[in-house]
Amino acid sequence: MNLLDWRGKKVAVVGMGLSNVPLARYLVSKGARITAFDKKTARDLGGIFDEMTRLGVEFSTGPGYLDRLSGFEHVFLTPGMKKDLPEITAARDAGAEISSETRLFFQLCKATTAGVTGSAGKTTTTTLLGKMLKKHGRRPVFVGGNIGNPLIEEVERIPPEAVVVLELSSFQLQTLDRSPDVAVITNVSPNHLDVHASMEEYVESKKSIFRFQGETGAAVLNADNAVTAAMAAECPGHTLLFSRVGPGRGGAFVREDIVMTPVFGWSDAPSPGEGQALRAVPAVEPRFEPVLPVNEIRIPGLHNVENVLAAATASSWLGARPGDIAGVARAFPGVEHRLELVRIRDGVHYYNDSIATAPDRTIAALHTIEGPLVLILGGYDKHLPFEALANEVVERARLVFTLGDTAPRIEEAIARAAEQAGHGPEVIRCGSLGEVVRKAVENARPGDSVLLSPACASYDMFRNFEERGRIFKALVAKI
Repeated sequence: MNLLDWRGKKVAVVGMGLSNVPLARYLVSKGARITAFDKKTARDLGGIFDEMTRLGVEFSTGPGYLDRLSGFEHVFLTPGMKKDLPEITAARDAGAEISSETRLFFQLCKATTAGVTGSAGKTTTTTLLGKMLKKHGRRPVFVGGNIGNPLIEEVERIPPEAVVVLELSSFQLQTLDRSPDVAVITNVSPNHLDVHASMEEYVESKKSIFRFQGETGAAVLNADNAVTAAMAAECPGHTLLFSRVGPGRGGAFVREDIVMTPVFGWSDAPSPGEGQALRAVPAVEPRFEPVLPVNEIRIPGLHNVENVLAAATASSWLGARPGDIAGVARAFPGVEHRLELVRIRDGVHYYNDSIATAPDRTIAALHTIEGPLVLILGGYDKHLPFEALANEVVERARLVFTLGDTAPRIEEAIARAAEQAGHGPEVIRCGSLGEVVRKAVENARPGDSVLLSPACASYDMFRNFEERGRIFKALVAKI
């Protein structure tokens, strides 16, 4: 089928969220006959339902919304949906093509693509990479994907000479049959095990970011993470390993507290002409140049050093110069909800790290924030282990507030770790984030840091981690 010939095609769009609403608009503009499926009711969908109805989209909503998922030629799934639900399996068995907005984008995009995935650091690394390439200024740069900016409606306006930088979740990667030209994996640790059948499935989904590359592709991997380092043997193209603790292999690294970045053969070459994509391969044995001292990276934390190394490696492969990389690393203040200093009041620092939806992220925060900690933990249960986190909490936190579905599991893990260590923090369970903030204010001392770093997703009490973080910031602003 001609990829652009959607006229009259019967298409199901399952889940009317951030990426599927623009997808539906795009497909309608191409003449497809769309039925939208969503477990929310028409009333709950509100403006989305009204907009799509005006466009001629039919709906199947509410309980049993997937019962009508039959007879479609194409089924586009929202990223976080389980791919093995009986209704989806039946549609696949009946001949429907199971796809996604991300898969269609890769099928249509004519530009050079760079994808960023990982259990932590995706958004920061994606943003850094985009800024480094924009600072280089030789080629148009588009940034989108899971970062909150689906690009499907822009795909036909993106010129071949551009670079598209996409944040890609494990869910988005599951449906791909093409990989980006440059694939970045920041790290891999247990995550999303409430949706993925196993850790093995989760890891395999991450590999799709490089699995379909040819010999000219490049995979940028974390040499300091055992899972990603092992992936190097499976990459069909070039592998560039970055490292915070020693020389990697072709990627950026830290030497005597100085970030060293690779410089490839085409760094100073002219950019492609109008209408031309960059498809050649640079010299794969780079020279390395000092970029900046680690302590001049503006965003705090050793995990963010790794994010800078990942972005530096990928941007250098795509033509950025050391000066471009250094300028961004010195100036970039970070992304909202990521160790964001909200307020200093009465000598107490309040931090919003709502992005910490898994224990590894919270552990990274505990290693970054200095001094006594008042820690806020808990939320939606993704079936992740809390033992390693509990060991760190026992050593770093003075006081812990728990809330949400995972509060009992977290409390049990901390109690076991405290018994083994012979000491531990006071733990107080709360019923709401408002109660947490009130009690934190009552109990915090000058020199403390109150840290919202839940180690869990937000869906038990909030729409997403952004809403959780913004409510926390609003509560702190009122104290």
